[in-house]
Order: sequence, then C-alpha cells, then structure tokens
Amino acid sequence: MKLNEIQDLIKFVSKSGVSEVELETKEIKIVIKTTTKKMESAPMMYQQMPQQMQMPQQVVAAPQMQANPVASNNDTKAPATTSDDDSKYITIKSPMIGTFYRSPGPDKPLFVNVGDEITAGKTVCIIEAMKLFNEIESEVKGKIVKILVNDATPVEYDQPLFLVDPS
Repeated sequence: MKLNEIQDLIKFVSKSGVSEVELETKEIKIVIKTTTKKMESAPMMYQQMPQQMQMPQQVVAAPQMQANPVASNNDTKAPATTSDDDSKYITIKSPMIGTFYRSPGPDKPLFVNVGDEITAGKTVCIIEAMKLFNEIESEVKGKIVKILVNDATPVEYDQPLFLVDPS
C-alpha cells in the first residue's frame, strides 16, 4: 500500500465519522482511530456522576421515614401536637446531600455526644460530598438531646441530624 493511499484512507475515515477502522492485508496491518468519538463519550461520564449521587438518596429515603418518624414530622408545624416532647427542641438539619460522619477520622474523638453543650459556630459533624469534607457548624446554642443519624450513613438535603435543647 502506497503512502498516498494511506493518506486518502485517513481522510476518508476522518470525514465519515467512524471512530475506528482496521485494515489488514498480507503485507501490512493499519488501524486508524479518531478522537471525535472519544470526545463525545466524555459527556456520558459526566452524566453518570449525578446518577451515582442519586443512588444513596433512594436507599436512604425509606429508612429515614421508618427510623425517624418523629423527626421528619417535627419539620412541619401541624403535627407538633402529636409529639409535645420534641416540639421544644431545635433541629439541626443537613445543608447538603452526602455522607454523615460524627468524627474527623476513624481514630479521632466524636465532635458531639448526647448531653454535650454546644455553642453557635461549634462543629457538630462532617458531611462528605463528592470527596470534599464539609464541617457542619451549629447555628444555635444548647444541649444535644438526640442524634438522629448513624455514623457513615448517607443523608439528604434538609434531613434532620440532631435535636438540640436551647434552654
């Protein structure tokens, strides 16, 4: 095969939009790969990222409603009459979707425990979102009454994390 025939083949492949062509004869084997298809496949990888983030949401949705019916009902004003004990508490909620951690590391002490006094600005937990660890600070002063989420579990946006007694 002559050089000008190979060049013509390369031009034909690039114009046709084919991502790969393989030609084999007795004396030579030619494989031509174009980058146009590879560039088109990159957005598909970006589309898969949100799908991975949605998976924990689907897994958490049912257990959250079963494990914490009082906390989820406490978010609205109307059902407060069913749970007078929790109505006096302030709820610290998740500001984002991610994974909830009670300590900065596996061998580190917990940020807060039930019964601990907290002040505004004190870190109460970490939420990992897309490999970033975000410290969640309390906006209220009071005493931790209840921790509503288990360590290293996925949380949703606006999900209750802690109950705080402001008195």
